[in-house]
Amino acid sequence: MKKIVFIILGVFILTGCNGFPNDTISQPEGKVIVDGERFIMIPGDYEWKEDNVEISSKTNPNINELVEPFETLDVAKGEILNFEIDENPSSVTVYKVDEEGKSEIVDVEDNEITMPSESGYYIFQLETIWPKGNQEFVFDVNVK
Repeated sequence: MKKIVFIILGVFILTGCNGFPNDTISQPEGKVIVDGERFIMIPGDYEWKEDNVEISSKTNPNINELVEPFETLDVAKGEILNFEIDENPSSVTVYKVDEEGKSEIVDVEDNEITMPSESGYYIFQLETIWPKGNQEFVFDVNVK
């Protein structure tokens, strides 16, 4: 009987007094969706302030180098891509960067982006904002 009491007591101590918070701060993840398949976008600069914790991560300022690890997506002219971002940001601004490095803001409606009507290589940069921070995401496409 004493063994059972000690086992139960040990379980209560181990589960109830771990000393670590259950909710940890984690960097949001962004996904772009093409034909129902989700691709994780490359995270860029990240800043977050929550309680007494401040996190700041600065990445390579060159967007071409930042997007290198992403597997370039082949898409059709005018195709609509969806995106999902964890934690439901309060604001998302999307920039399209063409092969010449020209950048312009892209219209976003219901987390959808319409691909350009001209063939070419494009990088998309999403700047997201939450009340507690902000995050940048990038991905690239070949429009055919």
